[in-house]
Amino acid sequence: MAVFTSGFLLFPGLTQLDLTGPYEVLSRLPHSQALLIAATLEPVRSDSGLSIVPTVTFDTAPRLDLLCVPGGPGTMAAAADPATLDFVKRAARQASWVTSVCTGALVLGAAGLLHGKRATSHWAFRHILATFAAIPVDARVVEDGTVITGGGVTAGIDFALTLVARIAGQQAAEAIQLQIEYDPHPPFTCGSPHTAPAALVAESLRRMAPLLAARESEAAALAKR
Repeated sequence: MAVFTSGFLLFPGLTQLDLTGPYEVLSRLPHSQALLIAATLEPVRSDSGLSIVPTVTFDTAPRLDLLCVPGGPGTMAAAADPATLDFVKRAARQASWVTSVCTGALVLGAAGLLHGKRATSHWAFRHILATFAAIPVDARVVEDGTVITGGGVTAGIDFALTLVARIAGQQAAEAIQLQIEYDPHPPFTCGSPHTAPAALVAESLRRMAPLLAARESEAAALAKR
């Protein structure tokens, strides 16, 4: 039986849970391998300070069945890096599935992979997808053909389980969900702007305003290329 190969893009300033959530799920897919891909084999530092060691480079990565791009503060720098963008485009042309978590969707957008596609991202940055001619959707997981995008951070687990069901069937996805005891019961109901108090949402947006403005500007510049 052929091995299903998932490739996860690494770049400085990524949010590790964007990557490690779906990595944990997809690495448990039967007859599969999960690769961590970066420009070099040097450890890549996440936004929280956790360093992740790549397994292959842009030049040595094999053909991927699935490409997954995480998000994080380093997203727009990755999207503006020619080597990173060239790899994403090349891998996407060969992959059966093109996916992202959180603001990783902006990298897909910058690579021209979301044009006319329905997609999602972190709630605060989702609207930026329109800059790349994507159709922003307020949902935790969005499927548009072979492109699947997940919302912010923890949505990566949901996206990965959804994908496993597409690839190997619902029973396989349910088995993995049970193995990782994915049975969330959050202590608070503030995980979405739809359920969080309005004052908390407003304060969060105020704190993110400089980053949000920068990403809007950077995305507009990338879209003009």
